[in-house]
Amino acid sequence: MAETDSTVPKRCDLEVEKLPDGGVRLTLSGAWTLSETLPSAEQVLVELAREPTPTYITFDAGELDRWESGLLTLLLKIRGECSSRGVPIRPEGLPDGVRRLLTLATAIPERKGARRDGTRPPFLVRVADATISTWNAVQEMLDFIGEAFLSGIRLFRGKARFRRSDFLLIVQECGAGSFGIVSLISLLVGLILAFVGAIQLQMFGAQLYVANLVGIGMVREMGAVMAGIIVTGRTGASFAAQLGTMQVNEEIDALQTLGIAPMDFLVLPRMLALCLMMPLLCLYADLMGVLGGFIVGVFMLDIPPAQYYLQTCGAVRLNDLFIGVFMSSVFGILIALTGCHRGIHCGRSASAVGVATTSAVVTGIVSIIVATAVITILCYIIGI
Repeated sequence: MAETDSTVPKRCDLEVEKLPDGGVRLTLSGAWTLSETLPSAEQVLVELAREPTPTYITFDAGELDRWESGLLTLLLKIRGECSSRGVPIRPEGLPDGVRRLLTLATAIPERKGARRDGTRPPFLVRVADATISTWNAVQEMLDFIGEAFLSGIRLFRGKARFRRSDFLLIVQECGAGSFGIVSLISLLVGLILAFVGAIQLQMFGAQLYVANLVGIGMVREMGAVMAGIIVTGRTGASFAAQLGTMQVNEEIDALQTLGIAPMDFLVLPRMLALCLMMPLLCLYADLMGVLGGFIVGVFMLDIPPAQYYLQTCGAVRLNDLFIGVFMSSVFGILIALTGCHRGIHCGRSASAVGVATTSAVVTGIVSIIVATAVITILCYIIGI
């Protein structure tokens, strides 16, 4: 007959025993690990629900081999039920480690309202909450725009305070730092526009008008829009992360304590930098987009270079160029406002900085698209 291996841990078990003096003893045995099927607390809860109610709960862990978090979960559930019924617990029979962890888990009471309510609020309540939140966000944004406008007035009056070195550094980051990605994206957009136009125009033998399509599309709309979206994802997110981190580190509060207006010191130089650099980035994006169309027209559609150049010059008017530059200036203001607004009104945690950065990018792109639609409709109504 084979001998039993004494090194194999005994299967975990929970026994409930009614004592003569009205108490209940819980005997824990075996290995209470997550790899085992742990006993439930139902039999203990049933014993607590019987009449008369037990006078106390005690434990016997003499045969307990090993234990993990499953044992603590069971004991916390039993402790909570005993607390609600007023039954005292005598933990002397538990191992020292279990007792210390139970004391640590129950040292600080649960904050009221911290636990999520499982019931979903009614539909009208959710609509009302969303409406109030939206209204508060709109008011907060309008207040921020008003403060930025007043900061601009203080600049023209010579009363705005910010460091010129910070302004030049932001100009470099917004302008020269964005040339690489603007070059790549604008060139590819010009190539795509030329390919899409060529497929249709070749059906009529009018592939020469690819120059008109790419030139007007890039100069009037796409150059400014693509530059704005790129700067939103690159610079707008950077503004939100920088100011959000300053908010977490209480640097903005320190500026207010020193009597320095955060709008003048932090927001104003960023707005000025984007207002100055966005038109230049727009012109550069226009050039790279036209170059992309030029590559397709000359090397794939066999259009002579001089003819493509003359066709582009004849199609693009100064009005188209001015509209694109004006749109880019508006985009610069919107990107700076959304990025700085999300950063300054950021929460006081690392996750709040991430949320503010994401919100700045999403809000900036949406505002660019809406502004493009509004300006395009106004230009159509005016006739330019």
